Amino acid sequence: MTADALFDELSRTFLGSPNVTTDRMFGGSALKVKNKVFACFYKGRLVLKLPMERVDDLVASEGAVHFDSGTGRPAKEWVAIDPSRGKEWLGLARDARKFVASSR
Repeated sequence: MTADALFDELSRTFLGSPNVTTDRMFGGSALKVKNKVFACFYKGRLVLKLPMERVDDLVASEGAVHFDSGTGRPAKEWVAIDPSRGKEWLGLARDARKFVASSR
């Protein structure tokens, strides 16, 4: 399955959930909960907001990098996941939604 198709499937799953909406971020599609982005699709990768420790753990394994929107400074709580880890996208996105929904 292509990265685009993976994100489309992920979006369809979340759009029926309470308080989840769509928006644009960095020129791509984004998913929001409580008006805050928890996931977006950027340059063929799933970008998620997760706790910093979780981001570091994902980056320590293959197929994930600290997200950098082009500023040269990676964001501490954002990770970009390759489509090679597509089977994990839904579970990770659920974790990101829960993390963002519980944050202030």
